[in-house]
Amino acid sequence: MRVSAIRQVSVKLLFKNLKFIRFQSVPSLAHFNPYYADSFSDDSDSEVIKSEKEHFGFQVLDLLEAIVKGIKFEQHSSLGRAIDALIKVYVSLDMFDEAIEVLFETKRCGVGPHLWSCNFLINRLVEHRKVDTAVAIYNELKKCGPNPNVYTYGIVIKAYCSKGCFEEADRVFREMGEAGVTPDVMTYTPYLEGLCEHGWSDIGYEVLRDLKAKNVPIDVHCYRVVIHGFVKEKKLKEADFILVDMEEEGLVPDKDCYRALIQGYCESGNTGKAQAYHNAMAMKGVKTDCVIVTLILQSLCQNDKAPKAVDEFKHFKKLGVFLDEIAYNVVIDALCKIGNLNEAVQLLDEMKAEKMVPDIKHYTTLINGYCLQGKMSDALSLFEEITEKGPKPDLITYNVLVGGFSRSGLAEYAFLLLDDMKGLGLVPGTATHNLIIEGLCLGRKVEEAEMYFNRLENKNIENYSAMINGYCESDNSTKAYKLFLKLFKEGRCVKKASRLKLLNSLCLEGEYDKAVKLFEMVLSLNDGPCKKMYDGLIAALCCAGDVKNARLTFNDMVLRGVSPDVITYTILLNGYCRMNCLHDARNLFNDMKERGISPDVITFTVLLDGFSKGNRKMARCRTDARNNKEVKQMASAIWREMEEMGLTPDVISYTVLIDSHCKSDNLQDAIGIFDEMIDRGLAPDTVTYTALLCGYCKQGFVDKAITLVDNMSAKGIPPDSLTMSTLHQEEKDEQPNYMASLIFFCLNQPLQHHRPDAEGRDQMASCFPSDFKSLFSGMQGPKPAFSRDHDRVTLKSLYLR
Repeated sequence: MRVSAIRQVSVKLLFKNLKFIRFQSVPSLAHFNPYYADSFSDDSDSEVIKSEKEHFGFQVLDLLEAIVKGIKFEQHSSLGRAIDALIKVYVSLDMFDEAIEVLFETKRCGVGPHLWSCNFLINRLVEHRKVDTAVAIYNELKKCGPNPNVYTYGIVIKAYCSKGCFEEADRVFREMGEAGVTPDVMTYTPYLEGLCEHGWSDIGYEVLRDLKAKNVPIDVHCYRVVIHGFVKEKKLKEADFILVDMEEEGLVPDKDCYRALIQGYCESGNTGKAQAYHNAMAMKGVKTDCVIVTLILQSLCQNDKAPKAVDEFKHFKKLGVFLDEIAYNVVIDALCKIGNLNEAVQLLDEMKAEKMVPDIKHYTTLINGYCLQGKMSDALSLFEEITEKGPKPDLITYNVLVGGFSRSGLAEYAFLLLDDMKGLGLVPGTATHNLIIEGLCLGRKVEEAEMYFNRLENKNIENYSAMINGYCESDNSTKAYKLFLKLFKEGRCVKKASRLKLLNSLCLEGEYDKAVKLFEMVLSLNDGPCKKMYDGLIAALCCAGDVKNARLTFNDMVLRGVSPDVITYTILLNGYCRMNCLHDARNLFNDMKERGISPDVITFTVLLDGFSKGNRKMARCRTDARNNKEVKQMASAIWREMEEMGLTPDVISYTVLIDSHCKSDNLQDAIGIFDEMIDRGLAPDTVTYTALLCGYCKQGFVDKAITLVDNMSAKGIPPDSLTMSTLHQEEKDEQPNYMASLIFFCLNQPLQHHRPDAEGRDQMASCFPSDFKSLFSGMQGPKPAFSRDHDRVTLKSLYLR
């Protein structure tokens, strides 16, 4: 056997290699023991095992068995240490079969390793997902020894929990108790980790509470595990509670706890809450890092707050926080989105100055920025620069540029780039084809898009989705609907995002019948309509004034197990308010709260607007004083409830209330709310100023209106033709307020900065009597009829005429 194999090796060869393996005597095997090992020993151990027969003509296991047989009746502690070391080296080299063979062969000969070696082996097996093998060794230890200790049990519990086998893990806990071994926090930690990893964080928290009740010392890591679990399950309120509970226990949350919560809120789109945690973290002296800052920057960009992301980036730079290439790329992308390409280029140069090497992602982001701004010449120049100097463009770079040329209607350049790609061995994929199809449609080259689509040999469902998306982008929802219908009859269906886009496009183009039929077809599919599609149809029906069918759709949504959220309720509430169905709106609002769905600021704003307008309509009718009073009280109650919930009214909420008071002739209340808004640090926008201007002019306070316009201008808030259109639309049911529009439009800024088109001029002119209509003819020429320097007295005399 192994001994005979040793004897067959020539003495000359064996002794030639003894200086290499340092096995000159049995005591020298102690070099395998980490307590006595030096750096030469560690290197030699691995080299011996790696070399084996190539150098010696026999295996290390052969030598070990020969030594064991020669001394098995003697006591040599160094032999046990040698076995421990040999197992450790085999395990370190991921040679698990050999390590297991050493373990069982030596035990068969009556000599075994120490328990720590067995634990080391079992733990590495678990880390390499060889759980069944690890458990088999554990079972063998229970039978033949050495007896498992608390660390052995902890490793096996971790093994079972990694597979979600919690019943088996509970059985190991019972075996610990039977063996008289007391679990410690290190034993419970993998159990907590397993529960939270497999979506049982609520049970994990119960275990945590049970440990506290038993006075088991709990560290920050245990709480961190449960926080991570709740964040992973999107249960952010529960994660918040764990953090508070942790602090009440006198433990200080570390950076990882805060990072988990910040990541959770960023991913949910609640950047404000994420920043609040970041501020709390700084207040408690916990240092931030690049990862956390990047999460916040990305969230700001994803929530259309690119300017804020740029400001935050500069702020953290000033604080001395190290920001890496990923953070820079996020902000370069943000600058490109807001059209600040020069600063984006400067940021790229700043990276180079700080010894960072921009990669193709950074250049692709900048090229994409040029494409988004329609600056295809600059995009192409940068592309040619990196093609010559590096880094080399990849498939994504080409896709961005191809998409840019397509959106700009430059199909020939897009096709030339395709040929260039193929010459470099880059194969245009589905994403490339889709970018061309959708881009050409956006560039109003629908026929070219159709030709390209038809030339594709192996069209997949993604290509069909792109064509439907393209039709929708180019206001050809009828063509998109026909293509969808064709696919549906063939038993194929485009992805959910394209269905939603088609539904929205049909609704925007007033094709409500087709939208309903589309929805009915989607209902018949296995992966029926998603929540967004329900929201889209409910919104469309509400826009069409069909709140009855909107409510039926809402009820169907609930019956099918699709849970409405605050957005769904707000859409339907808005529909009821628009149709002055205030009783239904109030009942729906109560139903929302009974279901445990908390209204947000937008919900309250919709209700405020609806009940305020309802109050005005009833006041004009004067037919039902009781209902009129009830509606007015409800509007006040809504405002109070919003404040009681701790929701801070935003600019829109205040504007709705100001507008309501102005149109109800409660000018003093409107002014008070306007002042309160400013005191709270909220900046009125164009719409807010317009609402108050209307109030002043309706009451004949022209001087105050002019003063308000000056104040508006001083703060750099410009009017535009949309403001005029809004004024006309909102006041067509009441006596036209000519002077408010005239003062607002003529005194704020020179007209050439905000000159309306022909349609806008006609619409504005229709608001004014004949004496004023001639003023609008001057807007057509190169110079406006009025400028900011126009004599204010003249304007006032026109009004008083």
